[in-house]
Amino acid sequence: MEKPAPLNSKSSTPSSGSTSNLPILYSFRRCPYAMRARMAITYADLKVELREIELKNKPSTMLDLSPKGTVPILLLPDGQVIEESLDIMSWALTKNDPEDWRQIKAVVNQKKSATNMPALIAFNDGEFKYWLDRYKYADRHPECTPEYYRTQALLFLSQLEQLLSQNDFLLGNAISLADVAIMPFIRQFASVDPNWFEQTNYPLLQQWLKAFLDSNLFSRIMQKYKPWQAQDTPTVF
Repeated sequence: MEKPAPLNSKSSTPSSGSTSNLPILYSFRRCPYAMRARMAITYADLKVELREIELKNKPSTMLDLSPKGTVPILLLPDGQVIEESLDIMSWALTKNDPEDWRQIKAVVNQKKSATNMPALIAFNDGEFKYWLDRYKYADRHPECTPEYYRTQALLFLSQLEQLLSQNDFLLGNAISLADVAIMPFIRQFASVDPNWFEQTNYPLLQQWLKAFLDSNLFSRIMQKYKPWQAQDTPTVF
């Protein structure tokens, strides 16, 4: 897992247009990065003002905070901006981590599984995401077939299946940050061709994914909201 980047402090507090005095989360429901940020915030029992966006019509208030224009973006009441999903997860879990998703206790007890977390998440966000994008949007990458891109991505799925053959979750018998950070991307991979995915020889990974998708936590973070408008009453998430 990447190290949390320093919070981007502005010279003056950004104008958010909010009256809720809560942190403001710019999000897009189906974005895997935004999903994992919302899961961490919900799990930590924190409240934010949710601003659902349209990718083709990004609000100027969001672009003023982060010109790169990707979600999620979290604006704290003191004007600090967190622009990366893993950093938002870290912010939330630092405030409240009742089930030890960060595996702090595992580190204290010198369990080796905890040391694998950064590398596993980094591989998901790097190598696997590279092939996932090409598989999902193969028409934009005609240099190879969708099947080729899918085969490259399967190397990571095989690694996850192996991990799940040893424990209930990726790094042990309790859910960790690695599970939550990686799950939305496996969901995205499976959704490209659900029938094909159901027939693959990854029964433990399929079971692991289904447990997340059927969970109350995932159901809560996937509620639908209309795209935010400046004049809207704040939506507390």
